[in-house]
Amino acid sequence: MTSSLQKKLQETFIEIIRKTSAELPQDVVDAVVEGLEREAKESRGEYALKIIQKNIELAKKKSQPLCQDTGSILFYVHYPRKLDGELLGKVVKKAVVAATKKGYLRQNSVDSLTGQNNGTNVGPGTPTLHIEPWKKDHIEVKLMLKGGGCENVGAQYSLPDSRIGAGRDLNGVKKCILDAVQQAQGKGCGPGVLGVTIGGDRATGYLATKEQFLRKMKDKNPNPVLAKLEDECLNEANQLGIGPMGFGGKTTLMGVKVGALNRLPASYFVSVSYMCWAYRRQGAKVSARGEIQKWLY
Repeated sequence: MTSSLQKKLQETFIEIIRKTSAELPQDVVDAVVEGLEREAKESRGEYALKIIQKNIELAKKKSQPLCQDTGSILFYVHYPRKLDGELLGKVVKKAVVAATKKGYLRQNSVDSLTGQNNGTNVGPGTPTLHIEPWKKDHIEVKLMLKGGGCENVGAQYSLPDSRIGAGRDLNGVKKCILDAVQQAQGKGCGPGVLGVTIGGDRATGYLATKEQFLRKMKDKNPNPVLAKLEDECLNEANQLGIGPMGFGGKTTLMGVKVGALNRLPASYFVSVSYMCWAYRRQGAKVSARGEIQKWLY
């Protein structure tokens, strides 16, 4: 990889970071608008969603972060085999440092032992890089910025769970999902979107929940059983009355995305990740020359 290509890719990664931080993709904006239309006039739910809508518009206009917590930085990158994946990872990290200096990312990655902040957003485990080669001749970059508030209300269940009366079946899975929503009670900056994984182990289950957030809001799960579960959980969650920011209303969730992994007979995990209304994920198709050819969301 030549130095000029590295420089161009760094500039491209910086632009992807800027856009992800400041501009919600249209499918998420549409979901916010749909939620606003559902809420009763002059209600607290409507008021909360109007504030959210103004925040979205202002951040895009000023090209500034949507939230003071620009969150965990998760990159999902596929690259042509002819490129050096290790070097590409270093370019991504340089872009994160530069984007932080420009103000596209807040300086909010701290050392877990000392609490010190080096101001770069680069350190052990951050940014999180999922970089894999593929046979195509272009680079695909997907980026997610996931805030700490919504991360705090994620949950993992081991079935059977006597506390909520959940057995080892899809009805038990549904009880887990709705319990996670009930426990959050607006603390994750709702209305939110859930990423759910049935099965796997404790680590792979949570990892796969994040990948569910890379789906588009209006897509349909190709598995009809999971598609039905997604629709049922979304409808039932929005009947709980929690509403935007927990203020009450009809829009507690904007979406539910569910996947399934194989599991061991001894284990039956249900992992739930919560994404706040500031659903910051963006992606781009990048040419072999480092230029953005197409935005993915």
